[in-house]
Amino acid sequence: MPTHHPVGPLTLGPLLRYIGETSATIWVQTRDAAQVRVRAFDREWSTPTFAAHGGHYALVVLDGLEPGAVSDYSVDIDDLQVWPESEPKYPGLPPSRIRTLLRSEPTRMAFGSCRTSEPHDAKGNAISGVDALRAYAYHLSRRERDGKDWPHLVLFLGDQVYADETSEQMQEFIASRRSLEVPPGTELKNFEEYSHLYWLAWSDPLNRWLLSTLPSAMIFDDHDIRDDWNTSQSWKREINQTSWWHERIVGGLASYWVYQHVGNLSPEALAEDEVWQQVVAHAEEGAAGELDLTRVLDDLADRVDRHPETYRWSYARDLGDSRLVVVDSRAARVLEPARRSILDDDELAWLDGQLRGDVDHLLIGTSLPFFIAQGIHDLEAINEAMATGAWGPRIARWGEKMRRAVDLEHWAAFQEGFAAVLAMVVDVASGNRGQRPGTITFLSGDVHNSYVTQIPLNQLPAGSSAILQAVCSPIRNPLPRQVRIGQAFLGKGLARPLSFLVDHTDKVPSAPYRWTVTDGPWFDNNLATLEVRGRGLVMRWEAGEIRGDRFDAPELRQVARVAIT
Repeated sequence: MPTHHPVGPLTLGPLLRYIGETSATIWVQTRDAAQVRVRAFDREWSTPTFAAHGGHYALVVLDGLEPGAVSDYSVDIDDLQVWPESEPKYPGLPPSRIRTLLRSEPTRMAFGSCRTSEPHDAKGNAISGVDALRAYAYHLSRRERDGKDWPHLVLFLGDQVYADETSEQMQEFIASRRSLEVPPGTELKNFEEYSHLYWLAWSDPLNRWLLSTLPSAMIFDDHDIRDDWNTSQSWKREINQTSWWHERIVGGLASYWVYQHVGNLSPEALAEDEVWQQVVAHAEEGAAGELDLTRVLDDLADRVDRHPETYRWSYARDLGDSRLVVVDSRAARVLEPARRSILDDDELAWLDGQLRGDVDHLLIGTSLPFFIAQGIHDLEAINEAMATGAWGPRIARWGEKMRRAVDLEHWAAFQEGFAAVLAMVVDVASGNRGQRPGTITFLSGDVHNSYVTQIPLNQLPAGSSAILQAVCSPIRNPLPRQVRIGQAFLGKGLARPLSFLVDHTDKVPSAPYRWTVTDGPWFDNNLATLEVRGRGLVMRWEAGEIRGDRFDAPELRQVARVAIT
């Protein structure tokens, strides 16, 4: 496989992925088939690699740990220690460390979405701005402390990679393999190209260190596959008629399982995963040679694209006395013209089972904002009614064109799923599903601006939990100024007339609650952090900035601080 990046025994990683009270997982990509060993807590764990499309991967499960325990760790490939590096590319970074959760400790987490893979020099920053994740990495690496107040988790809420908007570096790699004049041109085509894109996204020394020492959870959004992925049935029908899409969707979902999804799962969830079961069986049987999952993953991706109900990308994690539920709002959609839902029946049933009280805080991760500006919400609801034929077939055709032309495909554009999930959330907030949490907070991205929304408490039953949403987008991919102005106009300028229209027609469902943007929007490249403070939250949005020509020392600047009491 042609490659433009140096390949040592450790090609990519390590990434510290799942963390719990008594277990953790560490992901690596290696150059060759190998035995991968992790040493920590005066113990060691090892596992053989598995293969996919010529790459070699391992997820090492560390079990039997003590809650609240802390240990530096190292990684060996066969008998060679590869991490920490003997000659680090960025000297002075602290050791990579595992710190298990302690139930009594208040939850702290970072989150954000939308991060391009441009170089971190003057040219790359001119295109995409300063990488807020990298600035956060530098900030943590310089602090003289033991990491006890660091986030327990960083949650990436979509567009971890851009398969359809590629950098010069990525295009050079593609051109070394095939002609850029043949579709899909500069967009990604297959698993091997995705593999290189993940390397570009995660190999910078500062970001690599951060991902090795902060546990991470992830969920895809459209650009991980392609802009407007699963907007509507007509979009899906047209894209399936191209000569290249099948290889793209198979490569995108198969690589997503390898690079993102498998690390999201707890050891208990891994044990139930149909692909991981094959990895474990191969290792336990002592079978000769490396397990090659290429065909298994390609078949899974092809099946899930056609029948999304057969596999679940959503997942949940317990974080002390808080709970994080991460929802797939892309692959599990119902796209029938007469019935649209952002979640199919199986996914809705699963989510219904996850949304429960008896936690201090319930956090719901979704790549697409659940609450968008009221004017845009009403516009998308109206457009859905148009596209489903509420005003006849001619308006339906125009509504479908409008839907795709201006990206009207958030939760508001799938009113059935929106209404069902909102009812579940209010049920939790009202205390009908266990003791009320302090807050129920949607964590979202996608829209390239950051803000906070909340349903006023006087609209909810007495004593209800606060229901709010915190959006952080982008980590690195700012909107052009003219687009920012357009978004502000749609969100505020059209709010009153569209609300009037919704209230005076029975063809468009009216939201049972109104919400307000309480803080923001902010358009900087940002990474947000959330800290539990008793029954309340404190959230911060922080941006990176370069002083002079110190591109390897990006500083962190606070953009906003919001307290929910």
